[in-house]
Amino acid sequence: MMLFTILLQAQQAMNDLAAGASVLSDKNTEMSLSVLDLTIKGGWIMIPIILSSFIAVYIFIERYLVISKASENDKNFMNNIREFVRAGKIDSALAMCRNNESPIARMIEKGLSRLGRPLNDINTAIENVGNLEVSKLEKGVTALATIAGAAPMLGFLGTVTGMVKAFYNMAQAGNNIDIQLLSSGIYEAMITTVGGLIVGILAYVLYNMIVSRIEKVVFLLEARALEFMDLLHEPVR
Repeated sequence: MMLFTILLQAQQAMNDLAAGASVLSDKNTEMSLSVLDLTIKGGWIMIPIILSSFIAVYIFIERYLVISKASENDKNFMNNIREFVRAGKIDSALAMCRNNESPIARMIEKGLSRLGRPLNDINTAIENVGNLEVSKLEKGVTALATIAGAAPMLGFLGTVTGMVKAFYNMAQAGNNIDIQLLSSGIYEAMITTVGGLIVGILAYVLYNMIVSRIEKVVFLLEARALEFMDLLHEPVR
């Protein structure tokens, strides 16, 4: 009898657990649906906000890959350039630069092509190429900064338009004010604000990450340019 009672209690516990899991699953389904519904209720302003998020992520990934490639540091490159210059094999040094697709190689190539001119002219030529390479790396970064600033403003615009809609519905309802009349405007006001802030914060973080990596490349270019100029200042053996 006692064993039968224990089995009944175990069966009841299993049923309770199954019911709880079913309720939890239903709640999760309702939550996922409610998030989608909330996004839709944000109104048309959510469209540019969502598009801005996709653009920001695309720019970040594309720039990250380009900058990572540009920041690759081949330690043997400058050593080979030094050996070629000391041996007077300028054509070999130029050929190696042309076969190396990197900002450093293009910068050193410009310096090698100016050999025979005053050192100030060589240094200026190298700096100009370095500035051009940095400008190439910064392509699209301004758009990322724009999204970081514009997305919250779009959210605040949605807040204003949502509140205008809510008050308009109140005015049209007269004395028959219903919460359903206000809900669409309030949804739009709150959801667009949250969406704009999320996208703005994301774009701001991604922007700073890209700028930080560009600064590292700039430092590397300056170091290699200084190393090349020191090589030219070495006395002829």
